[in-house]
Amino acid sequence: MARLDPLSCHAAVLSAVLAAAVLPPATASEFSASLRSHGLARQTAITGPLAQAHALYGGIAADQPSEGAAQLQMQGSTQWAGLQWHADVLAQAQRPEGGPGHTQAAVLEAYAAGQAGAWQWTAGRKVVGWDVGYGFRPNDLVQQEQRRTLVSQPLQGRPVLMAEQFGAESAWSLVAVNPTTGRDATGAGEGALAARWYQRLGSADAYAFARWGRRTQGSVGAAWSWVASDALELHASLRHLARFDTWQDASASAGALANASPWRALTAGAAQQLLLGGTWTNAEQVSVLLEAWHDGTAPSRGQWKRWADRNAALQHLGAVGAPAVAVASNLAWQTQAFSASPSLHRRNLFARLAWTTGPWESALDLLYHPTDDGRLYTASLAWKGDRLRLEGGLRTSAGPGTAVVRQLPVQRQAFVQAVWVLN
Repeated sequence: MARLDPLSCHAAVLSAVLAAAVLPPATASEFSASLRSHGLARQTAITGPLAQAHALYGGIAADQPSEGAAQLQMQGSTQWAGLQWHADVLAQAQRPEGGPGHTQAAVLEAYAAGQAGAWQWTAGRKVVGWDVGYGFRPNDLVQQEQRRTLVSQPLQGRPVLMAEQFGAESAWSLVAVNPTTGRDATGAGEGALAARWYQRLGSADAYAFARWGRRTQGSVGAAWSWVASDALELHASLRHLARFDTWQDASASAGALANASPWRALTAGAAQQLLLGGTWTNAEQVSVLLEAWHDGTAPSRGQWKRWADRNAALQHLGAVGAPAVAVASNLAWQTQAFSASPSLHRRNLFARLAWTTGPWESALDLLYHPTDDGRLYTASLAWKGDRLRLEGGLRTSAGPGTAVVRQLPVQRQAFVQAVWVLN
């Protein structure tokens, strides 16, 4: 396990505490502030294309170092001129191991909300999370949140113009997300129109979704969640996409050395995403979550086979005397394949065991890839008081050396985190 940097963020934490202490009384009807500090240790992989690149030519690409960070988050809301105003800001000091520290500030949310007839509207930056899954959310059409991050972090909302209508057992949501971005914006930054319809059906919730993106065009989806009993909940989500953004290797042949990265961003054709899952919880607060999903936007088995063949061909070139810096550069570029999709593989199985007793919360989960037997384990333990939450955890990959998850630049991670609510 990589050694943690001693977290020279004490000055930043002290500054944040002083800033919170001298803030003038808030005119908002609600105000809250919290301090968050974490240390994250990463162990660099000894296998995979990036490790092979460094073995040929040290320092050819940047690693993901261990780090320490301290954050001050402040939220406020008020009523003024007949509207609801809300702001959420974050100031952060971060120090990577072996490198200089830096500070930054971000607006997580800043919006105004009001009502026009039967409709409620919102304008500004806001977190809008949709869908019913835990490990994967096909119909998270607005926020497009990265799921299952090791260290929980506050989300930064998307610029939206949103209108919502709520009935006794139904609701409509219409959203223009990123309305000012250009046509070349990709991923969560793409300008789009999205809609969600919700209907309560006894003990079940049904949803329908639609989205039209400037580049990726149309997609439609549906989701369902059913509370079958006091202990059992079942859920499902389905989405069809006309197009999606991805990365593709444009190399002429597996053994050819490129002068620049051969990986190209492109918009691919139709794909489907499907998730099935359920949660069982007993009276002792032990819960088991099981989910299986198919992500048609992820690389196929054949694409990963061609990727592995290119890795092997590049290693062979290095062994027979090809220029080390050229081979190392091509190997480092191979890591761009990991950004092709939110999922590494099209088929995924996820299991999570959690237990809450008093102030203690513990969890153990497994993400399994049946295609190549790759596995990703995560364990965490947390203690929660009235204002203080302490948490720590570990994540490690396992499976055969040929599994894609074993080729990632970071193979093991550990973290500790403290969150203190100031008021």
